[in-house]
Amino acid sequence: MSEKKEKVLKQESIPPMGLQMIFREFLKDKIAIFSLVLLVAVLLFVFIGSAVIDQSQVMHVSILDKYAAPGAVSPNGGTYLLGADEGGRDVWGQLIIGARNSILIGFSITIITSIVGVGLGIISGYYGGLIDNILMRIVDFVMILPIMLIIIVIVSIIPRYNVWTFIWVMSAFYWVGKARLFRSKTLSEGRRDYVSASKTLGTNDFVIMFREIMPNLSSLIITNLTMNFAANIGIETTLTFLGFGLPTNVPSLGTLIGYASSGDVLVNRQWIWLPASILILVLMLSINYVGQAFKRSADARQRLG
Repeated sequence: MSEKKEKVLKQESIPPMGLQMIFREFLKDKIAIFSLVLLVAVLLFVFIGSAVIDQSQVMHVSILDKYAAPGAVSPNGGTYLLGADEGGRDVWGQLIIGARNSILIGFSITIITSIVGVGLGIISGYYGGLIDNILMRIVDFVMILPIMLIIIVIVSIIPRYNVWTFIWVMSAFYWVGKARLFRSKTLSEGRRDYVSASKTLGTNDFVIMFREIMPNLSSLIITNLTMNFAANIGIETTLTFLGFGLPTNVPSLGTLIGYASSGDVLVNRQWIWLPASILILVLMLSINYVGQAFKRSADARQRLG
């Protein structure tokens, strides 16, 4: 019995490492757990729902159903759960498909810009010298450009564009901030003893950068990913609201919120824009709570080695 107790005590004394440590710390935050469950539920509902909804039917214009109230019966026998917009289009269907498009845009821009920005930032900070000068001059040039105006011009002159065109246009400019941030963090991290020891042992530069330095930037990467995910959804919504986002025949959360620019719709027809506004608020808060919890978990892992 005593040997079994000693084994149990030894196992309990071993500190959890890696993902186990991160998840253990994450589970301590009840608000973050609720936010994660809510976020996953919303994402599943949106993507499964958009897969079974016919976009052409949702975007079919029916003037006779202009501004139909929630619960009204449509001519094809269905029901407008959230009413209809000024073209008699189903707001519920637009909400589901629009949420999918907005989330897809925000997620894709975040992943593309993070891969490019984090990768180039670490390479620039690790090598320094000529490579650092070339990369940072490119970053400086892009950062001084009026990015929002350029995006508006590009979107305006492209005759036919879709969700993925919009994603690539946005991604072409929004990686520079990440590159500068992670370059500065890599400069300080590259002076640490473990990096010097790895260089002395002849470890490959790629291994040092992406298997030794990058894991020590995990808390910053997680925070940057989550904050930018929420911000990129907001950027798409803002551009669409201003009329420079997705085409009018492609639903998005910004399209629905854009109807609130009319005073009559804003005051008397809240069913058109309010659900999209609430959904954006839920997404933003859930993403931020989850991101902050993962940051604290990653920080706790790094403190314990």
